[in-house]
Amino acid sequence: MSGLPAPGEVLHFSEDPSIHAFVPHVAATAQQPEAYVWTVDALNSPCYWFPRQCPRVCSWDASDEDQPRVHAVEERWLSTMRRTLLFAYRFDANDFAPFGERPHAHVATRPVEPLGPPVAVGDLVALHEQHGIELRVLPELEPWFTEVRERGLEFSGIRMGNAGIGPGGPFPTRR
Repeated sequence: MSGLPAPGEVLHFSEDPSIHAFVPHVAATAQQPEAYVWTVDALNSPCYWFPRQCPRVCSWDASDEDQPRVHAVEERWLSTMRRTLLFAYRFDANDFAPFGERPHAHVATRPVEPLGPPVAVGDLVALHEQHGIELRVLPELEPWFTEVRERGLEFSGIRMGNAGIGPGGPFPTRR
């Protein structure tokens, strides 16, 4: 599995390989009240090659294809990232609509079924390397997130509320 959708498809990533039908719901992290089924396209799929709760900053320069895409994760999450089994569910893109002014996701407002069984994505660290994405492992994400925004790069900051918190819970504050 490449971790990317085929033409005409969108993907949903999950650590649960037993989902048979996706029903719209309001996600716990939702910033809107509508119920959706969420998927991503090829541009945004790599932002989900992480454990679900893992904070990460994904950035790229849309005006310069020669600049490598960079994903950053806190070092306290790296071992969890190496152990996580992630699955990709494939969907027909025609069943979804782009979400937002600058679409970062695609949504369905009715129940949808995947095109087939989920496929294991494989080694998440190796997947980044295979696709030429630099994976930075940092002590903390916030300084990098600030730099990415200041440089005007395209970016996605996901699960940033978990930054500074490891998979097992809070870590002591660094002094």
